[in-house]
Amino acid sequence: MPKPMGELETIIGPGVKLEGNFTGEGNIVIKGHVKGSINTKNDLRVDEGAVVQSNATAKSLHLAGEISGNIHVDEKAVLASSAKLFGDLECKVLAVEEGATFIGKCAMGDYKPHKEKKVEESEEETNE
Repeated sequence: MPKPMGELETIIGPGVKLEGNFTGEGNIVIKGHVKGSINTKNDLRVDEGAVVQSNATAKSLHLAGEISGNIHVDEKAVLASSAKLFGDLECKVLAVEEGATFIGKCAMGDYKPHKEKKVEESEEETNE
């Protein structure tokens, strides 16, 4: 029986090197190498041994491989013990297993960035 549209998977195999902007509606599983940008409305899984040099946007993330880039996740991000993340992460929920590497900034919860005006005002107050 075919999967519903939201559950379709794109698998980038271990011997595949993909370069460019990649957009998908379904789940994306990366086992190979990707360089560019990745956007999906569903789940992104980066398996152990996979290398991604890319910014990415997804509904959820399970990282067991390596990502160099900034990541935006609408819901939950899981960094497995073998994960290596070099970049900033925005998500609602973050789970990090012992042994994972994460070098970057993290914004968690219902994060909303401050408006530029507020930042400028606080800088002016500091300078006075």
